[in-house]
Amino acid sequence: MPDKELYALTIHEAQALLASKDISATALTESILARIETVEPVVDAYITICRETALKEARAADRKIAAGKAGPLTGIPIAIKDLICTKGHPTTCASKMLADFIPPYDATVMEKLYESGAVMTGKANMDEFAMGSSTENSAFKTTKNPWDIKRIPGGSSGGSAAAVAADMCLGSLGSDTGGSIRQPASHCGVVGVKPTYGRVSRYGLVAFASSLDQIGPITKDVTDAAILLAAISGYDRRDSTSIDRPVPDFQGELAGGIKNMTIGIPREYMEQEGIDPEVHSAVLGAIEVMKAAGATCIDVSLPHTPHAVAAYYLIAPAEASSNLARYDGVKYGFREHSPGGDLKDMYINTRSSGFGPEVRRRILLGTYALSSGYYDAYYKKASQIRTLIRRDFEAAFGMCDVILSPVAPTAAFAIGEKADDPLQMYLSDIFTLSANLAGIPGISVPGGFTNQGLPVGVQLMGNYFEEAAILRAAYSFEQASGMHLKKPALE
Repeated sequence: MPDKELYALTIHEAQALLASKDISATALTESILARIETVEPVVDAYITICRETALKEARAADRKIAAGKAGPLTGIPIAIKDLICTKGHPTTCASKMLADFIPPYDATVMEKLYESGAVMTGKANMDEFAMGSSTENSAFKTTKNPWDIKRIPGGSSGGSAAAVAADMCLGSLGSDTGGSIRQPASHCGVVGVKPTYGRVSRYGLVAFASSLDQIGPITKDVTDAAILLAAISGYDRRDSTSIDRPVPDFQGELAGGIKNMTIGIPREYMEQEGIDPEVHSAVLGAIEVMKAAGATCIDVSLPHTPHAVAAYYLIAPAEASSNLARYDGVKYGFREHSPGGDLKDMYINTRSSGFGPEVRRRILLGTYALSSGYYDAYYKKASQIRTLIRRDFEAAFGMCDVILSPVAPTAAFAIGEKADDPLQMYLSDIFTLSANLAGIPGISVPGGFTNQGLPVGVQLMGNYFEEAAILRAAYSFEQASGMHLKKPALE
């Protein structure tokens, strides 16, 4: 038997214990569900808890293990961000607009998880339609950071990250449009991976910005991230943006070391105005750890970084404006009845009361940027900047293997601190959104703590389809630093 509670296990620790039959999948899932019952009222990480189906899936997992037919994730309890379609279970996108929506099909990543034998514990809270950096924009609840419940967990995958940090699942799936996996992973002291655009199928992911969205894992350590990423990666003919490339043995490549690796440090990130001194110090410490592990660290330049936030907040809202046009009260979802009103009134009333203020703000921004007379001045110009940002990364990767940077300018801020200042909230993504604009992979790994005991993540970005390289670098750092071993005192 393990020397710690079952809910505190990592995925790879649980895999070994399940394989040796020292624990059962049912006992593991019961431990997670009991943990949820204790901690969820404090953290508010879940929108839906799937207790009965989780136990049913765990019992099926035990039968598979007994029959010698276990998959790589058989019996492993996983939480799912609530914008990934789950057949027979609500998928709300944390919005009043989809509060009663139950998809008739599973997303491809869900099919892959079930094929691997995973157990779904429930659907995790998020910013409405993934629009936000704090999980304060949910229509249902505000998730709290397990390290300090007066602070935000990050967003938009805040529920997914908080659930992992609080041991309410062994791993989770989130989505990342501009940093929505990496930033909450940083704030919650866990590991989060945004894969290369096209590595993981988006079929069944409710779209925010289709050219930016990507599903990825949030886990307790880098080994688990490699396991979960391998399980959900691969070509899918139902997703026109899916790329047909072999999926490497991510876990098998972790221990290769970084002695021959060149790590680029982007001066524009390290000299960014507004970066907290403690975050800056944590990143400098990570650089020293990498050097001690044998890596060569060099300065690189990403000269168009100052334009990234502006470009992103034109491109993403423009795509959101298009994607969210379907929520009109006619086809499905919420409808605001207006006695005596006409069809136009129904549209206006439905969208005004069905969407929260941040979603309405982004739809308005995007619609304006796409409107006649403004398209060339705004959306087209932002798309040109995006091309320049991609070229910046291509030039940098001609000199280095991975790029190391901060994840966010600060540690987790207080709930409500930036709620009335959208621009300051948007700047929370300044170090993460360039990877989405370029389509490259990135990972956040625990890198240190502030004087107040709040986690600070370190970001590693790689060239296209070089997830194995950033995982290997993150693993080397993790093993040398041990930062991932510290846990929040949440009881």
